[in-house]
Amino acid sequence: MIKKIVIIVSVFSMLAFVTPVKADTSGDTTYPLVLVHGLSGFDSALADYFYGVKGALAQVGQNDVYTPQITGYENSEVRGEQLLTYLEELRAVSGVQKFNLIGHSQGGLDARYVASVRPDLVASVTSVGSPHFGSGTADLIKDSPLEGITIGIGNAVGAFLAAITGDSSQQSNAMGSLEALNSQDAAIFNSKYPEGLRNGSCQETPYYNAGSWWWSNWIYDYSVNDGDHNVNGVAYYSWSGTYNPFSDSNVLDLADGLLSVTYWTINEENDGLVGRCSSHLGQVIRDNYTMNHADEINGMFGLRGLWSANPLQLYKEHARRLKSAGL
Repeated sequence: MIKKIVIIVSVFSMLAFVTPVKADTSGDTTYPLVLVHGLSGFDSALADYFYGVKGALAQVGQNDVYTPQITGYENSEVRGEQLLTYLEELRAVSGVQKFNLIGHSQGGLDARYVASVRPDLVASVTSVGSPHFGSGTADLIKDSPLEGITIGIGNAVGAFLAAITGDSSQQSNAMGSLEALNSQDAAIFNSKYPEGLRNGSCQETPYYNAGSWWWSNWIYDYSVNDGDHNVNGVAYYSWSGTYNPFSDSNVLDLADGLLSVTYWTINEENDGLVGRCSSHLGQVIRDNYTMNHADEINGMFGLRGLWSANPLQLYKEHARRLKSAGL
């Protein structure tokens, strides 16, 4: 009898061992994802702007991810036209009719431009830490003694990127980026391409305790700053971060050194470059994840503060969200 039991247990153990684990396809969207880089961004063998994001998305079954290369420094209409050309070529090659655009920083503005002028190409636009209403840092630089220095540095960086990548599209117009990111020119851009933007002034996020006095469960309603969720067949989403340079920084994260300075140029909670209120577009998933501007793309090789949100998890969750929406 004992021998029979041993044999049965052994057989079941073998079956459990050889039975394949079902692949996770919870983030396998209908339309491919296109990750649009922000200011000075590029993807090559030397660097990955969205560091580790493709690998994270593959874990939830999303292997159809593209990372177009557009110029690092230009206004969002020029960059948007480059993105539009890329999508048209990608559609011609792949046969895919629409794409889910996820843009970080200025990349979110570029994605908005494409969705506005060619909604037939776009299933959704998601902005991550994008300055839809301008950046206080750009406002400080514009028309100040810092403007010439900043433009010179930006153009030099663009020339350097063009040289090391062999990509002439990196030749820069840093003045164009400065014009795209300050609040005055952002207002002009928004008047031309208003889809998905928040209506009215920025609101404080209301919350309530859905638990009890002894075991709290605070629920936050980020929807008070939503824009239209769907315009011309395009779904709009956004999320962004805020952080405290004193408590949320990582001494090994070089980005914190710069962002802890620019943080003080913005007169509201911000991620070091973009204010919370400036980041709202469409369905606001959340506007205060504990992340700085570089953390939002898992930058600096994934270095981030001890209490920071995991950006890779956010991209996986969003792929699932898009799939649930049929996108």
